[in-house]
Amino acid sequence: MQESFFYDSWRDLLQIAITVPIIYFFIIVAVRVAGKRSTSQMNNFDWIVTVAIGAIAGAGIMRKGSAIVETLLAIALLLLLQWLLTTAVRMNRPLQRLVKARPTLLVHEGEFIEESMRRERITRGEVLSALRVSGLTAVDQAKWVILEPDASMSVIPMSNDTASPEDLAEVQTPKKT
Repeated sequence: MQESFFYDSWRDLLQIAITVPIIYFFIIVAVRVAGKRSTSQMNNFDWIVTVAIGAIAGAGIMRKGSAIVETLLAIALLLLLQWLLTTAVRMNRPLQRLVKARPTLLVHEGEFIEESMRRERITRGEVLSALRVSGLTAVDQAKWVILEPDASMSVIPMSNDTASPEDLAEVQTPKKT
């Protein structure tokens, strides 16, 4: 068999063996410095950064047109941009509305809100699954089901006497609710 069938050269294998631990430990340190947000349940821009870091790390490990310092710089810049954006979003309400998804009401007072479910592409089965995870067995046991910006669903049972309409102030609701 040809040597190139399994590998191109011993030099390439040695580069990968050296590059992987450097990039791996750099990502661990960089994510630790960037904070919990970079690995938490993700909203859209956190997800984009995570996927981009994976692509950059993969290219850097396989040495596809980038040196190790370039790879580390690209990862550091992505995490810096994420930090700058999330900081700006915290301080700027219009930017927050532009960048972050709002929570969406899917169930109100035990009734599915079909318009919201259609807009968010959520099925009844997915809502019923969230109800079961919360210990409820039927939609009429839910005061509200809210699709959160990280795509999780919050279920507020009918039995919750402390929940009030003011709690829905930041939640996207249909006009009739």
